[in-house]
Amino acid sequence: MKKRPAQPPDVPLRHEMTFEYGVPSGMVPGVVRLVSENPGPFTFKGTNTYLVGSKSLAVVDPGPADERHCRAILNAAHGRPITHILITHAHRDHVDGLAALQAETGAQSVGFGRAQLIAPEALNSPSGNDFVALDFAPDLAVGDGDLIEGEDWTLEALHTPGHAPDHLCFALAGREVVFSGDHVMSWNTTVIAPPEGRMADYLTSLSRLLDTDIDTYLPGHGGRLEEARRTVKAFLLHRQWREQAVLGAIRKNGATVREMVAMIYRDLDEKLLAAAALSVMAHVEHLHEQGAVTYADPLGFDTPLMAAG
Repeated sequence: MKKRPAQPPDVPLRHEMTFEYGVPSGMVPGVVRLVSENPGPFTFKGTNTYLVGSKSLAVVDPGPADERHCRAILNAAHGRPITHILITHAHRDHVDGLAALQAETGAQSVGFGRAQLIAPEALNSPSGNDFVALDFAPDLAVGDGDLIEGEDWTLEALHTPGHAPDHLCFALAGREVVFSGDHVMSWNTTVIAPPEGRMADYLTSLSRLLDTDIDTYLPGHGGRLEEARRTVKAFLLHRQWREQAVLGAIRKNGATVREMVAMIYRDLDEKLLAAAALSVMAHVEHLHEQGAVTYADPLGFDTPLMAAG
């Protein structure tokens, strides 16, 4: 079978990012970014933390548990009170810094929450198994459309499950900016890793962002994303393309998830093989939900697959 390119040529990815660890960078008026020093194949240069406001402040994603990063957040506040700490989702590289920052500030935590969700028996992750703070219960639980207000800022929660069931984006009123977490990033496509991730939810959530007119995103990893709506549309086409490639491989070869990774991806870094396999698995699950593919549960990397009809 002829190999397809690793991704459609029109997916706009940007790997340029100007920053210095521990030093705040202005993003838009009233918003600065700090990058935590936890670079890696799934975090890029590190987790982005944003400080929002000019008087009292909101922090979006405190990042991992890192005393240096916590101190950098407090220094960037310049004595202004931090009243809210918003969590896009309870993956540890975004939420583990919460406890230390709350201890320093007394700020209210805000998020969708994980404690109320049913946890699967096993969580797969290309970055390890213990990657979700399953006990995360925010002081203020918010859902789609809820507003969080500070002294000189208002943020609207947008529930965007897919990468994680509790994922929220936050739209900043009056600045035409969305804090997009891991849902939409400029440097790479989002990892959808079952059972934590679900492709059907992710596609619906991408379309949810197109309901807004906002065209600048500040993601959880990587640089600022301009022309964000164009990128969201490209990501939707990318996933449709990938799904057709998966279905074609099953129809022609009866390929398993493991076999499809070698067929569909080219010259892939070994560190990303697990992510690719889980992404293919997410597409297989989505095709199964649509009645296009059948298999015997539980779905694994070597489960025999068959195209329906």
